[in-house]
Amino acid sequence: MFDTISNSLRSIASKIRFNDDEKALARALDELKKTLLKNDVHHKVVKSLLESISAQTKQNGIGKQSFMDALQSSLLQILETSGHYGFVYAQKPPTIVLMCGLQGSGKTTTSAKLANYLKTRGKKALLVACDLARLAAVSQLKILGEQIEVEVFSHENIGASDASKASVLDIAKAARAHAIDKNFDVMIVDSAGRLAIDEALMGELKSLCKLLEPHEKFYVADSLSGQDGIRSAQSFKDAIGLSGVILTKFDSDSKGGIALNIAYQLQVPLRFIGSGEKIPDLDIFIPDRIVSRLMGAGDIVSLAEKTAGVIDEKEAKNISKKLKKGQFGFEDFLNQIENVKKLGSMSSIMSMIPGLSSMAGQLKDVDLDNSQEIKNIRAMVNSMTKKERENPDLLNGSRRKRIAMGAGLEVADINRIIKQFDNASKMAKRLSQKGGMQELMNMMGQMRGRG
Repeated sequence: MFDTISNSLRSIASKIRFNDDEKALARALDELKKTLLKNDVHHKVVKSLLESISAQTKQNGIGKQSFMDALQSSLLQILETSGHYGFVYAQKPPTIVLMCGLQGSGKTTTSAKLANYLKTRGKKALLVACDLARLAAVSQLKILGEQIEVEVFSHENIGASDASKASVLDIAKAARAHAIDKNFDVMIVDSAGRLAIDEALMGELKSLCKLLEPHEKFYVADSLSGQDGIRSAQSFKDAIGLSGVILTKFDSDSKGGIALNIAYQLQVPLRFIGSGEKIPDLDIFIPDRIVSRLMGAGDIVSLAEKTAGVIDEKEAKNISKKLKKGQFGFEDFLNQIENVKKLGSMSSIMSMIPGLSSMAGQLKDVDLDNSQEIKNIRAMVNSMTKKERENPDLLNGSRRKRIAMGAGLEVADINRIIKQFDNASKMAKRLSQKGGMQELMNMMGQMRGRG
């Protein structure tokens, strides 16, 4: 996320000395202009940013730190718009959310991602299948609902065996009554998309708005759509009004300029960013946190919030105790792999950690579900006895040979995995001690210095 812009900003800032002249600032601004335009930032946005950065840097004295401060402040001014960020609940449930956008923007998947986001925060969400224009949309939403264990309301709930015989308004009306009756906190309506703006689409959306009076109207925008996406969003804003935008496929767009363009040109707050293909890959959009990522400083607050939503506090304390005592076993390891998967893709997680955001791009294709190494570890652990899982010290030569046969691996594979696990356990134990995390950060700093 924001990889190209973030790396370029650090490179440009490094060329300004502690105290420098206006020529150096002009060179930096010119390079920044080229970088922003190359990253799909609209020329009007670029002009506004450069004017703000130049004025603030000169006011505070030209130098690297004043340039960085001006850059951070100016980016924040662009991204901050009137309105809310993240999710805002209605005073009286259910909070009704209308999801809209063009076909292919990822609207149906994003509806499920939003429902999962709310579920991890203890809210009861109902997904409503009102996209009857795309044949696979209803079945897709049902599959996603089953995956995240969230109820999906469709034409079948009103007695229509065929979606073509159901009315979108009838489904929406019945879904609202069901949401009220069953005490749902949030009702998310997946509306129909089209390949382009047309009167039929807008007419249907206006009818849904009139019937449901949604508290939120989210436009789902494809990050790769560029200025076409901005124009489409403007059409939706003019027709029904928008309370927020959710950007999808942001992991595919390392440029990131569309986020700045939407905030500046539409003046509609960005509410969430889809940062990967997995259901948990939905990040709340809070301007100062996003700017922190742009500046390469990570977003540890969002990571902590995300972790708290999926990892049980009691379990976390138990694992911490085991690490300190050196009692962390293979069963614990696999359980933590499952917890990490709930947080989303590895690249999304790494982009939030200060100092490690530059590694996010390298981990873009890392998939804990399909990793051969994780599969080998699972096979090995499944071939162990309960005592062996809890106490790796029991794994002598004969036990390792038996486990290798049961897992379909070579003894050399078992030895390698156990050695890696042992090294990781020792490192985890050191980090869990007082001052351990600071030691890690110092090590990382030395490594970056050598690079």
